[in-house]
Amino acid sequence: MKTNKIYTFIIFTLFVISNLKAQNIAILWPENPPTNNGITDIEITDRNYRITNVSSPMLTIYLPDEIINTGMAVVVCPGGGYSGIASMHEGTQMALWLKERGIAAFVLKYRMPNGHKEVPIDDAWQAMRFVRENAADYHIDPGKVGIMGFSAGGHLASTASTHFAKKGTITRPDFSVLFYPVITMDETAHAESRKNLLGPNPLPLDIDVFSNEKQVNTETPPTILLLSNDDDSVSPLNSIEYYKALKRKKIPTAMYIFPEGGHGWGMNRDFKYHDQMLNLLGKWLDDINKELD
Repeated sequence: MKTNKIYTFIIFTLFVISNLKAQNIAILWPENPPTNNGITDIEITDRNYRITNVSSPMLTIYLPDEIINTGMAVVVCPGGGYSGIASMHEGTQMALWLKERGIAAFVLKYRMPNGHKEVPIDDAWQAMRFVRENAADYHIDPGKVGIMGFSAGGHLASTASTHFAKKGTITRPDFSVLFYPVITMDETAHAESRKNLLGPNPLPLDIDVFSNEKQVNTETPPTILLLSNDDDSVSPLNSIEYYKALKRKKIPTAMYIFPEGGHGWGMNRDFKYHDQMLNLLGKWLDDINKELD
């Protein structure tokens, strides 16, 4: 049994590597970004594909075969506590699944804030601009561009879904997929994410502004939340309060709380409800695609 698992891992790794070689890379900011995050250390990717010291943001682009192309696109924001990026199970693996469903995926390697709160959202907004401005080249419908985020990446995705001027703004996602997201910056916040985003002594105004359950508005996009009841890292109350805020504003929303699984499962197959989760997500995306027609 152990040998079979090793072979499976080797085959999947080779599959991922071959796919990576076939992907396009887009530099997010051809010129200097609006804010410098102050990180000067060399970027590092460890054996678990976690990337730290990110100061050069980019998009890795996964395009579906034309015969199955739905016209949909998703900007994918992996998690990592705003200190790093879990690029494999919350990035590459999800992008490959989306691609096989006919959905273009743009995995965002966003800069770490390092206490500069504007930095991650600047990158997420720039990613949304890039996808829409290049929609024709990638055979994407600019009215079907969503955002997906995991953990702290879920905070970034929910920030992009609430901090925009009005519906129709080029940076506004058309739908939002949030996996066990950090949402609030108040007393139930994920401490590491809050410190890395807002600094060790955040101002009350910043806590309020970046508590995204307080920023939901009538033009926040349709949203699905997926999480585990026994998540001890990011309290399920984050998702529950966001869901309640969405309901108050009458935003189409769905939330699935799995009985167990903890935090950070992403596309890991050892998550007990992996197949059910993908079935639920796939059906929701199919429905959103129809609604956006």
